[in-house]
Amino acid sequence: MRHLPQLFANNRAWAARKISQTPDFFTSLCAIQEPQYLWIGCADSRVPANEIVGLAPGELFVHRNVANVVQPDDINCLSVLQYAVEILDITDVIVCGHYGCGGVQAALDAPAADPLERWISPIRKIRRNHAREIEACADSAARWRRLCELNVATQVEVLSRLPLLTKAWAAGRALNVHGWIYDLHDGLLSDLGVSVPQPGKE
Repeated sequence: MRHLPQLFANNRAWAARKISQTPDFFTSLCAIQEPQYLWIGCADSRVPANEIVGLAPGELFVHRNVANVVQPDDINCLSVLQYAVEILDITDVIVCGHYGCGGVQAALDAPAADPLERWISPIRKIRRNHAREIEACADSAARWRRLCELNVATQVEVLSRLPLLTKAWAAGRALNVHGWIYDLHDGLLSDLGVSVPQPGKE
């Protein structure tokens, strides 16, 4: 509790900086949001979505959870996706994982307690489906990195099959799904080359 007042102090300093840099910043921000991108990322505190892509408030619509998992029955994720596609008219959905992901590591370890175990069960399935490839990696660190990548690729596949996206594509929407990964060691993003573009625009 003793640290919480510092957060309010930080907030006031941040707001003051914004106003000094752009006097109408908050006036403009409260009028409308027009993000072009939906970011589906990990809840890890070391991966601040807006900051690592250099976008300001209002420029990136964000959904985060443990290990950037997209589950077809997750109403939280689906409602974010629906709002992004149907209301905000975004053009790009970015699934961004990161190396060193604790959720992915948990899927390599012994079973965890619920609800975490239920949440990471799709990643355990990815591990089983790619067991030969993962086990062929040089060491445990390489296996962890590869599963982080495979997890992103799988979530892109899951997203591209969701009715929300297939209906948007059928209606001619210019909408693309991308799979990226963030490296905590150097702060850089990489495109994993698993993007699913608007059908007919490959």
